[in-house]
Amino acid sequence: MSVYDPFERGDYPAGVRTFEVTDASRERTLPVEFWYPATDAHRGQDLDPETQDRYQPMAVAPETSQAAVRDAAPRDGRFPLVLFSHGYGGERRQTTHFCTHLASHGFAVASLDHVGNTMADVFQQAMEGQTTMPDSLETIQRFIEDRPLDASFVLDRVVAGDGPVQVDPDRIGMTGHSFGGWTTLQTTGRDQRIRAALPLAPAGGSAPFSEGGTGTNPLRDRLDLGWSRKVPTLYLVAEFDTLLPLDGMRELIDRTPQPCRAVVLRNSDHFHFCDGVEQVHDLFKSMGPMIVANSPDAEATGAIFELMKTSAELCPGEHAYAMIQGLGLAHLDASLRGNEEAAKLLAGDLAALLAARGIEAEGIG
Repeated sequence: MSVYDPFERGDYPAGVRTFEVTDASRERTLPVEFWYPATDAHRGQDLDPETQDRYQPMAVAPETSQAAVRDAAPRDGRFPLVLFSHGYGGERRQTTHFCTHLASHGFAVASLDHVGNTMADVFQQAMEGQTTMPDSLETIQRFIEDRPLDASFVLDRVVAGDGPVQVDPDRIGMTGHSFGGWTTLQTTGRDQRIRAALPLAPAGGSAPFSEGGTGTNPLRDRLDLGWSRKVPTLYLVAEFDTLLPLDGMRELIDRTPQPCRAVVLRNSDHFHFCDGVEQVHDLFKSMGPMIVANSPDAEATGAIFELMKTSAELCPGEHAYAMIQGLGLAHLDASLRGNEEAAKLLAGDLAALLAARGIEAEGIG
């Protein structure tokens, strides 16, 4: 019998397919990226640069790749499902390293674009000279309403059979980064079908951008963590998160019902939860002052970017990928599959487990 190792790539080739779902009641059409276990005919193709999928996040962005085969033949079976929600100004493929890892271990993963709040939307607003950070109460309130509804609607459609594989409606988890982490927590409280939560550096605690010059924090105030059931929750957060500081994460962790625990990746920042950590982080550091130029508290928030470390001063992206893939998979295996080896791993000293892989971290809870 092989030793359980959630850090290693799984046995299945990862397939990926894109489709849209339309919520006629809200007049919203949402693009969905869907990863799934593919047949053995595609073995190795998901890891080969010559055969893996290539895409452009938006028209002006460079082409990139993901460790999955476009429209690969789906494997037979019924699989546990994980929803993914992107951050403010992100997009559905912002964390493919984790989504493809899950697919290789037999999960189906559905990641949606929250239309109006994507990378392309924010870029367009910047070109038009609009405020692009979440400092408009009206804008934030709209996304606070839309995002959980988006997630539950995509879940409705995937459970109904819109994806390329069958999913198990009794084994559903959710994860997401930043505003997507907030969406994960809020949707989990509202949608009883979600059995495991994995927020990645989520919004909802105290944060320098939350008030937006208004003295209010709608993401914190509107977040309902009074869940009516037990949902195993694992927070993965960054020690030096510039946009959503660690103190705010600790607030969220303290508010979350048990069972809940957290792991802090040392010497990391907010974008360690995305693909291309180094490039994304340094780009945001350089463009940050322009992005917040029109916000009510531009001077204060602009100063934050000056204090950001460069990617060269932070832990490498590979450390973040390993932590997210390994601990994230173990959490979902334990919560959705009842995997006793995964549960045993999570009950141990996670900081020591990561240290053995050269990754510095701290456990909370």
